[in-house]
Amino acid sequence: MDPVASAVRLAVQEALHILSSSEDGGHIISTLRSLRRYLGETETQAPAEEQEEFSRTHFSTILRCLVGKLSPDWLDLLPDGQLEELWASFFLEGPADQAFLVLMESIEGAASPSFRLMKMAQLLARFLSAGRMAAVMEGQCGQQAGPASRLLQETLLTRVVGLPDRLGNRLQRETLAAFFPQNYFPLLGEEVLRVLQAVVDSLRGGLDCSISFLSQVLGKACVHGRQKEILGVLVPRLTVLTQGNCLWQRVCWRLVERVPDRAMEAMLKGLVEASPGPEVLSRLLGNLVTKSKKAQFVMTRKLLFLQYSCSMPMLQSLLGYLAMDSQRRPLLVQALKELLETWGSSSAIRHAPLEQQRYVSKALLICLAHLGEAELQASRDELLASLMEGVKSRLDSSLPPVRRLGMIVAEVASARLHPEGPPLKFQYEEDDLTREMLALAAPRPVADGPLEAGPPVAPVGGESPDQETVDSGGPQAGREGSDSELDSDDELVPYDMSGDGEQRSSKTPAYVQDCLEALTASEDWERWEAALRALEGLVLKSPAATREVSLELAKVLLHLEEKTAVAGFEGLRQRALVAVTVADAARVAEYLAAQFYALNYSLRQRMDILDVLALAAQELSRPGRLRRAAQRGPLGPGSQPSGAAVPAWQAVVEERVRRKTRRFCKQGSTGRAAAAGPNEFNVVAGYFFFPLLQRFDRPVVTFDLLGDDQLVLGRLAHTLGALMYLAVNTAVAVPMGKALLEFVWALRFHGDAYVRQGLLSAVSSVLLSVPAERLLADVPDELLEARSWLADVAEQDADEDCRLLAVKALLLLEKLRDRLLPLSSP
Repeated sequence: MDPVASAVRLAVQEALHILSSSEDGGHIISTLRSLRRYLGETETQAPAEEQEEFSRTHFSTILRCLVGKLSPDWLDLLPDGQLEELWASFFLEGPADQAFLVLMESIEGAASPSFRLMKMAQLLARFLSAGRMAAVMEGQCGQQAGPASRLLQETLLTRVVGLPDRLGNRLQRETLAAFFPQNYFPLLGEEVLRVLQAVVDSLRGGLDCSISFLSQVLGKACVHGRQKEILGVLVPRLTVLTQGNCLWQRVCWRLVERVPDRAMEAMLKGLVEASPGPEVLSRLLGNLVTKSKKAQFVMTRKLLFLQYSCSMPMLQSLLGYLAMDSQRRPLLVQALKELLETWGSSSAIRHAPLEQQRYVSKALLICLAHLGEAELQASRDELLASLMEGVKSRLDSSLPPVRRLGMIVAEVASARLHPEGPPLKFQYEEDDLTREMLALAAPRPVADGPLEAGPPVAPVGGESPDQETVDSGGPQAGREGSDSELDSDDELVPYDMSGDGEQRSSKTPAYVQDCLEALTASEDWERWEAALRALEGLVLKSPAATREVSLELAKVLLHLEEKTAVAGFEGLRQRALVAVTVADAARVAEYLAAQFYALNYSLRQRMDILDVLALAAQELSRPGRLRRAAQRGPLGPGSQPSGAAVPAWQAVVEERVRRKTRRFCKQGSTGRAAAAGPNEFNVVAGYFFFPLLQRFDRPVVTFDLLGDDQLVLGRLAHTLGALMYLAVNTAVAVPMGKALLEFVWALRFHGDAYVRQGLLSAVSSVLLSVPAERLLADVPDELLEARSWLADVAEQDADEDCRLLAVKALLLLEKLRDRLLPLSSP
């Protein structure tokens, strides 16, 4: 037997016997001091061979014995906490990995709550604050890989990363602040930096080191969802350390390369989020995406296509990282091709959420901004084919946001891919999203020069009247003196011309028939415009005369084209057509509904028909409509315009009359009584509603609602829902509700989101308009099936608006059930 091992073993056995049986404080403290010789912490140190043997074989046994003796009485054997301090020094100064494992083992095995548990937890907090966790990890950086070493590393890894969870489970409400995750993982990040500094120093000294354990710690912490805490400490420091230091850069590259594949995604996502820009990300990752298939999949596929939660700075850092090195740029080109293919996929447009489509569009624009002309020209034909297919699919969508994404991307991409051709321009509304996307596609701004930051250059003399006045000062001003004061017109009040109108040579028509003739046969464009502007008022003034020519007027207005640049032409035409429909509701509504399915109409005209029917139904359903129309009336040739201001003298007279008038009524009842009257839409609702439902499934030569004309189908569903809602409390509401539910049920699985939104709105309109008792009596099975369908849409539909509408319809169903349950109970 080795004499060194035998001597250490005998000394340890004697010490264990004394510690286990003795109650003499002096004897115990002398024994502990003799054992400290093997830790190299006293003046009389043991030989190095004995210290190594003690640390490798006996140190854990001594620590477990000390844990077993821990009690209030045992610590009180010596005054002033001498024994406790000496007891704690074995954990704080011995081999860190063994001390850490024994501490964790004792905490997990101690009774809760107890004196021993709290003492060990407090000692572990001292262990962490003393920087001993760095010693734990540093000890694993120099060990040779072997079965025993791998088992020890797995055990340490589980305990190091899972410490907050384990301590929280044991201590419950008594958990110390040092063990909170928000405090522990930043501390762990600081300890990792200390170990990396030690590794760099060792490499400079010519020693071999391994940082695989640090990579595993980093990866496991990120898998636990603590990327923000640990990388928030690591990234800022590594950003400074790797700047201009090749050794630190290589250490960082090896640190991320050795992260296990199962943790690569969490680590990369956290690193992209924490990095302030692509330059820093490139220094920290190097060419990781070309070395690791997992990293390449995460950076070029998962964060671009399968997830869309990254912010714009993260997306710019990710794609900028791919663009910063020649070895990584082919991956950026490939990402652009796949992004463009996904962006233009008709299936993705129908089923992907709008937020994801915006994310892919922004990523595509960033890729275009990073790639050069030569790289784009090499794949020009393939990219243009994908672009054209995608533009067609997006412009065919019935959702305005989807169409606008197609317009923006098409403008930018066509300008980059085909710069020699004519520019592609669309008309779309500019908002914050549009400006953001155009800014992403723009090249990097050049730093402002010193001239741009200086004051503006003064204009040339003669271009600015104000400048002339300033330069002319002095003698000239004194020379004109009193004459300018006498001739001043500052006290003259300008004449109010706000109510003046443009003088026209043509006279405004005074009758509906005159308007009809002017709109059909007149070549006088001023008369034509005057007739269009006066038509609405004349129809409201003379509904009887309108009914004589209502169909002719409806036909003319439906086919009317803008022959001159009339301001607000579409609004004038629509309001006039609505007024005609209100004046002769049954006949005009039936005519318009029949024309909706007729040949030789554009989609714009068909949607105009739907808008007019909805607006006319809304006007007919308003209470007191006739009284308001009579009071409003059209303006005669000599009447005052409605927008003109009331003269001052008239306001004064009205105020005097009001103050002198005595009213014999209760206080507060002097206001005008609420308008009341029958619902005129009651008797004509069927003419508006049922003809629109008759032929929706029968395509004609130029019109196919179940085919390509899904935009009109969505508008039809919304219009039917609006008509159903306006028919509340009418006699025809019940058959309308039944027919609308059948329409919804036939199209409930339509692929277009706009159509589904209209169907869901129609369901809500049925639930609001049809009496609950009639619904449960006539269509109970349909309601049950509708509830199941609505629940499925609320959970699984890709469109956010569809999910919201389904939830609202479900709430209406629940309210309907709750309202009827008390009535059905005995």
